[in-house]
Amino acid sequence: MPLIDESILRYLSSAVDIAIVWFIVYKIILIVQGTKAVQLLKGVTVIIAVKYLSAYFNLYTLERLMQEAINYGLLAVIIIFQPEVRRALEQLGRGRLFSRSTVHEEDEVMMNIEAIAKATEYMAKRRIGALISIERDTGMSDYVETGIPMNAKLSSELLINIFIPNTPLHDGAVILKKGEILAAACYLPLSENPFISKELGTRHRAALGISEVTDSLTVIVSEETGVISLTKNSELHRDITSEELKSLLVKEMHVNMKPTTSSKWYKRGTK
Repeated sequence: MPLIDESILRYLSSAVDIAIVWFIVYKIILIVQGTKAVQLLKGVTVIIAVKYLSAYFNLYTLERLMQEAINYGLLAVIIIFQPEVRRALEQLGRGRLFSRSTVHEEDEVMMNIEAIAKATEYMAKRRIGALISIERDTGMSDYVETGIPMNAKLSSELLINIFIPNTPLHDGAVILKKGEILAAACYLPLSENPFISKELGTRHRAALGISEVTDSLTVIVSEETGVISLTKNSELHRDITSEELKSLLVKEMHVNMKPTTSSKWYKRGTK
């Protein structure tokens, strides 16, 4: 007589199988969260829902159309989201898809956050306008190409020098990625949201615009008031201190350091 009943083994096997599948789905959701792929998943959900509803109500033409969209959708997804798919496969090849950041990586991220906060505080006190966009999962190569390539190591001093008025690079945005200044004087898309406060200038509209199409974090220093702001996922956080900025960056970049700010995100267009 076997030590464990076969039916129990089948239940255990099914439970492990379901747990592994849900874990993979959960990790995939974390990867696509805050990227353009989220909108894709919403679109796929709508197409599937329409297909089943059309089948239920015997709408044969619509059902056939939705089925064709599903059949050819996979190829379209691979083509449209090629950078995201490539990045996920690269992470899988390096064994990093399910891993957390190492201590060394987190120390480096904290150094970069300190440099951004220090430069922002300096410029805010002197009312030097600035626009700093931090690339995350969604690639920003299209916007990097609109500026002047730098490929320089990030430092607070270099950031400050870039935005000094009446210099060749001060007009436009700086785009950062993993401790590197990719380019300066970059053009970012302006938000078309009609509910944005009229008192917000071009820098804030550009910061909101890039946050609507990527998952980047964008820091703004107002030239008129010296006020520091931050945008993320079409949300604007206004009038924050350098310490609050540092805490928000720590939180959003998933560094193991407990944020000290208790402030909340404000939806775009709020004052």
